[in-house]
Amino acid sequence: MNEAITARAWFGDGEHTFTLTDDMIAELERMTGKGIAAIHRQLIELEFSNALLRDIIRLGLIGAGMNPQMAAQICAVYAVNRPMAETFPLAFEIVEARWNGTEGGETAEEVARNVEADWQRFAATHAAETAA
Repeated sequence: MNEAITARAWFGDGEHTFTLTDDMIAELERMTGKGIAAIHRQLIELEFSNALLRDIIRLGLIGAGMNPQMAAQICAVYAVNRPMAETFPLAFEIVEARWNGTEGGETAEEVARNVEADWQRFAATHAAETAA
């Protein structure tokens, strides 16, 4: 596992590692029909589907070494019918770890705080645009 692109976060039943390896990115791109840059942009612009969030989390678990069946089971229990305020920050953190790396960067707590702040900022912007 490449620590430079690995995110660590609490998800469902405990702390897990998430890595979007090249193979997992290729699978995500195949599933969505979009490149990783377009997926990253979708997350930033809040133009994503709920299924995309679950797929990022599931593929991140698999990329970090979890058995695919276990990853699917954990996501079915903890990412289905959950508030997007729970799944979005995690999916975004997983993609950001691959996009920007994690070495020499923020602690897990700082990442969580920053992801939450980003989510609040994006949600406020989206709400303002919708109201206009």
